[in-house]
Amino acid sequence: SSSNLVLMSLREQQIQRNSEILKKYIPEFAVPQIAMWIIEFDFKLKITKERSTKLGDYTSPRDGLNHTITINHNLNQYSFFITLVHEIAHLHTFNKHRNTVAPHGEEWKQSFRVLMTPFLSTDNLPLDVLYALRKYLQNPAAASCSDATLMRTLKLYDTHETNGHLILLEHLPYRTHFLYNGSRIFEKGEKLRKRYRCKEISTGSVYLFSPLAEVEVFEKG
Repeated sequence: SSSNLVLMSLREQQIQRNSEILKKYIPEFAVPQIAMWIIEFDFKLKITKERSTKLGDYTSPRDGLNHTITINHNLNQYSFFITLVHEIAHLHTFNKHRNTVAPHGEEWKQSFRVLMTPFLSTDNLPLDVLYALRKYLQNPAAASCSDATLMRTLKLYDTHETNGHLILLEHLPYRTHFLYNGSRIFEKGEKLRKRYRCKEISTGSVYLFSPLAEVEVFEKG
């Protein structure tokens, strides 16, 4: 019927609009599937400014609003893609279980694996990203940045646009001064087991930093 044709046309237009936006942020191979998921799972994707505490998040429907997923704008294409699928897995889990399961429990891990599996191919992903992602998917954690192998691999694909002047703390020489969160100045100290002991210059307070903390070298003067 004519009404079905109109609905199909509107759906195709929406997929096209979604695709045009997604092409700016994720690898080309993932665009058609995720453009479809936005419609099938019926969620709003918001691209936000950088947040130091998270790469993305998912909010379930409430107060008449839709499912909402937010992703930091400055992630490289592979980080953005993995973070987006991570959050879609939360939506998928919510649709099946509502709030009856743990946020990053076995149900979410299974959803994440199921959604990610079709993309796991050397035709799609660079070999180093594919290897690190497969390893991570054996037991995915609350954040991809908590997996050292995956994060180090993904950082290799950062550009000046995505990471600005940021560097991983583990790459700085001992006793280098660095900026954290753009304003606080620290001095890198010795490594204690898994973390670096760093002193805040203004207060003398000592903090333990992950080797994978993103920092900026402090240029004196």
